Amino acid sequence: MTYDKHRQMTAERMDMPASSQLNVSPAGHLSESNLIQNLIDSLPHPMWVNAHDNVEYFNTSMMQYLGIRLNQFADFNWRIYIHPDDLNLFLIQWHEALDLQKNVEIQCRIRQPNYDYRMCLLSMKFHNDEDSLLQWAVSLTDVHDYFEIQQQLSHVVATQKNMLDASVDCIKIVTPTGEVSHMNRSGCVALGVDLEEKKFGMPWLKLLPSEVRRAGQRALKRAAQGMNARFAGKSQQPNQPIQYWDNLLTPILDENNVTQNILCVTRNVSQQRIAESRLKTVIERDELTGLYNRRTFYKLFKRALLKAKQQNTEVGVLLIDLDYFKHINDTMGHIAGDHLLHVLGERFHANFGKNTIISRLGGDEFVILVKNLESEAQLFDIARLACAQMDQPINYTGQTINGGMSIGCAMYPRDGLSTSNLLKCADIALNDLKNSGRGGIRMFNQEMFKSLDDMTKQLTLARKIIKSDQILPYYQPKVRLSDGAVIGFEALLRWKDQDQQIQLPSHIFCAFQDYELASRISETMQLKVFEDMMRWKEQGLEIMPISINAAPVEFLRDDYAEKLLERLSRFDIPADKVELEITEQSLSERGANYVIRALNVLKEFGISISLDDFGTGHSSLTRLQEYPVDCIKIDRNFVNRMNSDPSALAIVKAITQIGSSISLDVLVEGIENTDQLTTLINCDCQIGQGFYFYRPMAGQSAEKLLQTRPS
Repeated sequence: MTYDKHRQMTAERMDMPASSQLNVSPAGHLSESNLIQNLIDSLPHPMWVNAHDNVEYFNTSMMQYLGIRLNQFADFNWRIYIHPDDLNLFLIQWHEALDLQKNVEIQCRIRQPNYDYRMCLLSMKFHNDEDSLLQWAVSLTDVHDYFEIQQQLSHVVATQKNMLDASVDCIKIVTPTGEVSHMNRSGCVALGVDLEEKKFGMPWLKLLPSEVRRAGQRALKRAAQGMNARFAGKSQQPNQPIQYWDNLLTPILDENNVTQNILCVTRNVSQQRIAESRLKTVIERDELTGLYNRRTFYKLFKRALLKAKQQNTEVGVLLIDLDYFKHINDTMGHIAGDHLLHVLGERFHANFGKNTIISRLGGDEFVILVKNLESEAQLFDIARLACAQMDQPINYTGQTINGGMSIGCAMYPRDGLSTSNLLKCADIALNDLKNSGRGGIRMFNQEMFKSLDDMTKQLTLARKIIKSDQILPYYQPKVRLSDGAVIGFEALLRWKDQDQQIQLPSHIFCAFQDYELASRISETMQLKVFEDMMRWKEQGLEIMPISINAAPVEFLRDDYAEKLLERLSRFDIPADKVELEITEQSLSERGANYVIRALNVLKEFGISISLDDFGTGHSSLTRLQEYPVDCIKIDRNFVNRMNSDPSALAIVKAITQIGSSISLDVLVEGIENTDQLTTLINCDCQIGQGFYFYRPMAGQSAEKLLQTRPS
């Protein structure tokens, strides 16, 4: 049989039913057929062979593997046992093998009796010897389990490589001697290695910037010895910003703890460094001016004094306050005020040398610390330079911002030895300057120290009063002017001295400028007032609204409202029975935003807000609508003068009329005689208080007043 005829007949048989291919051989060949069949049946592998007479045989193992006796099915078609996705490639390889008489191995999926497919390897071998019984033989080997394991391993390897390449970190495997054995994609990009590089082996240290190689060498040596190592590095490509890197070397040890390889993970920490730098700026710098903030200044101030003490040098302090800054905010807006502070901060930064530390303490208050001070004259020169920064025009939206500054000066060690004392001395000098007229420079002197001494005595007395529980609330009734009926009380601070005499709070005035002392005094007053109210309530007396006073400094920690509400809740006092009195000063000083927030919170809970001493500060009636105020109190100074000074009377009338028009109650303070009462009634004033009606009284007297009050 020629090759062409064999190729044609075999190919035809691929498309014929198996029963047609398995025709029984003539009687002359019966013994040969039996020989072939018996031979392949004795083999454990599934076999399919083609004899020289083109009769094809399947052994028992093949028929068992496929689950079919091939000679029983007239319509059997071999193709249906090949997975459809594999069939085309199988036929191409099959025909190519037949054409070239070339042994071949074909991997494809074969259908099982349960109609599942398993991966098999078909090995086809040609027998070209003329005396051979077979033309070719195909053996089937089930490789499905091996194939799945191989697929899983390939997947794992591919996944690991993809994971490494997906990492933004530069990952390298380095030998203990420093050669690179593998590098992920990020590492190649960062170190300028071709992404198609498959063979590494280059020295790792030579890939690093020259300035970090020494640190890299130390880290490599440590890792080679089996210890973790870390070093920082940086690099910069042309026309690119500096990149900062964190390099971590981890040794990979064998069972004997000998370093086999070193895992080097390099992370780009540039954004972290930028964030840290920004965070440091946020922590240390004032956002508006770019100068040091209060917290950082005090830290640097302490360091400067310690160094001055060690080196026996002097230090100067300039405490700066901008004149009429609130007026600028009120007339031109807060944005204009912020612009002034920003420009002034830039000018300070640009005009003072390295021996100065400049800070914005808050609001319109600045401080300049002068290290290595040579003389008082030098400190004056620096203060004059600071003042000169306001002489240059500062424009905002086409308008010139006019202002000035007042500066109080103090020197270490002449005026004080600590940061607190030096700032107090500078503050005393500043206040002394303000009291005599704003603008200019004032150096602290020992005569001013008397003021500091008086302040210290007042603070000491206040602490003693608090510790000894000498604080007492006195109550001054508020009355309806038309009939004198009591409609409420104002709680006033009093205290008993060592002789049991009742004293006024003016003896401890400075305590109300100190947060800790003012807060403790306020807490004591509130608790005692609430105790009285609870006792009166338990006695069945009608509780009338009581107003309590708050100093501006009490709001500086932005928790005043929460503390007051907690105390009210503790005594179960209704919120509408409490009124909070603040001064105009509270709304104009540093921390006014805290005050307004607290007032809004208290107002929401039902507590009334009263503005005390109205007309003596800088508030305007039109701005009152911006604050959560329910009542304004006309200061006693206007009441004293209104019957002799037409302008004072006009002010009382105006406040009463406008207050009424914007739905604010108006209360008049300091009513002491009938003439004043008559005038106030004629001005349509409704409520008031003063010695004409009642003097401030102790809690027992207020209780008796409540007991005798008509129902």
